[in-house]
Amino acid sequence: MSPESGRGVRDAGLGPLARLRAEPSRAAILTDVDGTLAPIAARPEQAAVPRRATELLERLSKRYGLVGCVSGRRAEEARRLVGVEGIAYAGNHGLELLLPGDEGPRADPSLQGREREAADFLSELDTPLAEIGLRLEDKGPIQALHWRGADDEKAAEAGAHEIGAAAGRAGLELRWGRKVLELRPVGGGGKDAAVAALLAMDGVTAAVYAGDDRTDLDAFRRLRELREGGELELAVCVGIVSDEAPPELVEEADLRVDGPAGWLALLEDLAE
Repeated sequence: MSPESGRGVRDAGLGPLARLRAEPSRAAILTDVDGTLAPIAARPEQAAVPRRATELLERLSKRYGLVGCVSGRRAEEARRLVGVEGIAYAGNHGLELLLPGDEGPRADPSLQGREREAADFLSELDTPLAEIGLRLEDKGPIQALHWRGADDEKAAEAGAHEIGAAAGRAGLELRWGRKVLELRPVGGGGKDAAVAALLAMDGVTAAVYAGDDRTDLDAFRRLRELREGGELELAVCVGIVSDEAPPELVEEADLRVDGPAGWLALLEDLAE
């Protein structure tokens, strides 16, 4: 099925999203950040959420039962990037939860005592990451290896696969994304767990989740499990399509939009 543009979805009357707009107090709007709200940047620190997206999330938070961001970034960093204080943030792919009013993020208790497993593994590598063409992003319990912008991206990606194989043998969990490999302790977290935790609010019976990468598929599948189990009456998965989007994202999404601009168009409609 070919991707639909954001405008094409809007002209179709939003389909299932119209039901969220009809009963906003019982609906949740959940969104990934990088590649969904913010266009992908060459380096994570260069990413920027458009001002209009920030304004819309602020408006939506005053109307809908729940608005939240589910990000691979640390929760406080995601909040700084998005710029909206009064919404929920699940950071580090669900290993951190930062709710409105919280002074700091709540860490997944399963991590206790294992926060440095991924960092310690990388510290024992024989070859420096820079020589492989990989750039390290230290996210505490998660260590992310990026090769976007490397002199030879294919060679750097091959090096990431070798490191990943060794990390798996060492008992770490691997998460692949758009030109990034994340190493983390096994168990706990995940965008599926993050979605379930955020949706465990009284009164929320419908939810939409938007994402652009493989880790967002976990959130898609948990939404559907919650619907099939009767905990949600409606679950809508929005795939943010790009040249780098995994094929499974296009196949599993209920709605598809072209890039962050397409998702912004849907948020505009939901805010009306």
